[in-house]
Amino acid sequence: QVQLVESGGGSVQAGGSARLTCVGSGYINRRYSRGWFRQTPGKEREGVAAIDSGRTPSYAEAVKGRFTISRDNTKKTVYLQMNSLKPEDTAMYYCAATRLSILGTSSLKESLYTYWGQGTQVTVS
Repeated sequence: QVQLVESGGGSVQAGGSARLTCVGSGYINRRYSRGWFRQTPGKEREGVAAIDSGRTPSYAEAVKGRFTISRDNTKKTVYLQMNSLKPEDTAMYYCAATRLSILGTSSLKESLYTYWGQGTQVTVS
């Protein structure tokens, strides 16, 4: 069983930064692709960033140049560094994991991920 726990959300001023952390436990290893998704009320969950086992990142157009995804396989942890935050970045952020090796824009597809965290709220004002 795989468990994912997010942390690092909160309230941030526009233009500020925040760092989200997703700690994995259980049977999750360096071969898993990992991703960050976000959702606002009334909207579908959307892919924000993903990173494959080779540490190749993929980003949604809306966050390119502002967000950075990284991973520490020794800690089974993935990070999302968010800079130059905008009010439209306000959402519940979820981390996800899959045993699939996914590259490119496909890595931002929600349906390809098996394991999900409970989410952490980020509010930008």
